[in-house]
Amino acid sequence: MKRSLFAVPLASLVLFAMSAAGADWPGWRGPTGQGTCTEKGLPLEWGGKAGKNVLWKAALPGTEDKARPDQNQSSPIVSKGRAIVTVSYWPPAASLKDFPEHHVVCYRARDGKVLWDTKVAPGPWSRAEDLRGGYTVPTPAADGERIYVVFGSSVIAALDCEGKRLWRKEIVPFRFDVCMGSSPVLYRDTVLLQCDGVEGKARLVAFDRKSGDVRWERKRPTVGFSHSTPVLVTRAGKAELLVAASNAVQGIDPDNGEPRWWCRTSGDTASPVLGGGIVYCDGGRGGMGVAVEAGGKGDVTATRQKWKLDRVPEGFSSPLVVGERLYRLCNPDLLKCWKLADGSEVFTKRLPGVSTASSPIATPDGRIYLASAGKSFVIKAGATGELLATNDLGDPSPASPAVADGRLYLKGRRFLYCVGRK
Repeated sequence: MKRSLFAVPLASLVLFAMSAAGADWPGWRGPTGQGTCTEKGLPLEWGGKAGKNVLWKAALPGTEDKARPDQNQSSPIVSKGRAIVTVSYWPPAASLKDFPEHHVVCYRARDGKVLWDTKVAPGPWSRAEDLRGGYTVPTPAADGERIYVVFGSSVIAALDCEGKRLWRKEIVPFRFDVCMGSSPVLYRDTVLLQCDGVEGKARLVAFDRKSGDVRWERKRPTVGFSHSTPVLVTRAGKAELLVAASNAVQGIDPDNGEPRWWCRTSGDTASPVLGGGIVYCDGGRGGMGVAVEAGGKGDVTATRQKWKLDRVPEGFSSPLVVGERLYRLCNPDLLKCWKLADGSEVFTKRLPGVSTASSPIATPDGRIYLASAGKSFVIKAGATGELLATNDLGDPSPASPAVADGRLYLKGRRFLYCVGRK
């Protein structure tokens, strides 16, 4: 029987916070963690001299008064009619050897008014000697009651919906490879965080949502670094966490962090995706890509691997599954499409100026949005990748879009933009 286009991703909605509204975009890559949404009729065109379909734009903290912003790769989320972003910056008099200020900023979704701006005290890890990754890679997560944020100084915190800090915990040990890149994932009454990267001390940690105390910690001695965010899905009636490790894609029990199955491949920046029972994963830095039939027990490389690509070009964004096809943004300015069943190439399309760090989203009316605050493209899902629109807000950044209530939220280097039909 042919499966519904969104049957697998939407199953994972049950595992996210039950209080989150259906229109929310509560974390990295939305309610499914895989870039699929239920919104139809999003705008095809925006920007230009007339600001077509740009409902509002709001300045990000640290973009004025000679402050020096961090790279601020984190993406926006939307919860209970509020758009939330994390931003770090050095005030004008501060040295780059100092910790930047860590901010969580809340905008009213309907008009962009700043409702609150809360500072989170930095953690113990200074990036002064290596700022390549910066301090603000992880995207927040929200459950309708609390907002959970992670900063690259190795700190995690929870705020209430009015911006009051509820708890703050330092993540130790620290000194990750380059940066902390994983975003928090909400599961039942815990906040899950992949903490790979500390040499010999990679681990998966579950923090209590209410107190921030560590509920459990699973050591991962067989893996190295990873900056990927896990994906929470429902498979065979059970919750499962899909995790990209440095040397494998894994299916993990989210109740205790125990690996159920794994397939050897490379993993680093990109999140895995699941479609039609097949998990696809590649590292994002150029290298092998693997599709594996989810399930089994232990090492399933020899028994359940469906196909392999010897070399996928570099692209820090995460892949997208729409129906029977897999889409992947790669350098230089490429959108690649393969058949999910066997890995055969469907097309390669050049899209000059597309952000290969921003992850795409798919809508149920057959569109794929390769959207950022810089140059964006909208294509028709299918065998040709028909181009429907090209847009440019002129504020490029690696942040991925959020979608809620018929609107796109795009975070640039200087502004947060809200795009919707006027």
